[in-house]
Amino acid sequence: MKKVKIFEMPSLYREPLEITGYRFGRGEKSAAVVGAMRGNEIQQLYICSQLVRKLKAIEAEGGVREGASIEVIPCVNPYSVNIGKRFWAMDDTDINRMFPGYDQGETTQRIAAGLFKHLEGWKWGVHFASFYLRGDFVPHVRMMQTDFGDPQAAMDFGLPFVFVRKPSPMDTTTLNYNWQIWDTRAYTIFTSQTNHIDQTSADIAVNAVLRFLVKRGLIDYRIDGGRVPEMLHESWIASVHAGAAGIFRRLMAPGAQAHKGELMGEIIDPCEGHVLREIEAPCDGLIFFACHDALVMQRQILFGVIKDFHAG
Repeated sequence: MKKVKIFEMPSLYREPLEITGYRFGRGEKSAAVVGAMRGNEIQQLYICSQLVRKLKAIEAEGGVREGASIEVIPCVNPYSVNIGKRFWAMDDTDINRMFPGYDQGETTQRIAAGLFKHLEGWKWGVHFASFYLRGDFVPHVRMMQTDFGDPQAAMDFGLPFVFVRKPSPMDTTTLNYNWQIWDTRAYTIFTSQTNHIDQTSADIAVNAVLRFLVKRGLIDYRIDGGRVPEMLHESWIASVHAGAAGIFRRLMAPGAQAHKGELMGEIIDPCEGHVLREIEAPCDGLIFFACHDALVMQRQILFGVIKDFHAG
């Protein structure tokens, strides 16, 4: 294992901001894995740390194939991680909305530019990210529908679902999109937590990346084949919104089977304690996403249900 300093930015009042990568093997730029880009992505940071630990052991046993190079970058934004703030502390900007970056621009643009310069030219790219909605997902691979995508290779992660979506204008400044434009086959993995460690989904995520590396012929490692994934598209997800603001009591979790009209949660009056709204399943299907906020606003998305999906 080799530690690589990818980017450094001086600071007036604290230690310089450093982005460090952990390189395994020697050879062409085969696969890069990026972790926490936001300050509250503790699960994503933890997953990458465990991936570094695993790859270190695999390399020590001669398991990294000759001519292959794998790099893991656990944390892009250590300043925000240190203070527990999701976005950049000074101006509340999101590094994952700054790609491909600008080295003469604002702070987060410079960080994105320095990171992306290093990430150009990798054949495969994996990003552990969190969603803009606060909640839990069924672990899945997410990719944008571009001319540079490879949905078939996404199946090799062995996760339950491969979610394909058309990029919106705001997606054009993300790492995933720009990786693909610059000819890297890029995938984003979502697990069931962000701020807290969920060991089960972390193990699933680590094994998914190792499985992918085995299928790509980059490492030798004995691992099960995982799940046979289902392909998903945005139009297959029914969003369930809050009918009122109040305290949210979630009764069903991601991965649960829901039936039309079944009670999935309740919104409670925060002062008087009675039920303001009952949240019912809009259709038969599998719960793909579930909000975990204790206090919700009216019209907030509380659940995402895969229509007419029955887990076998």
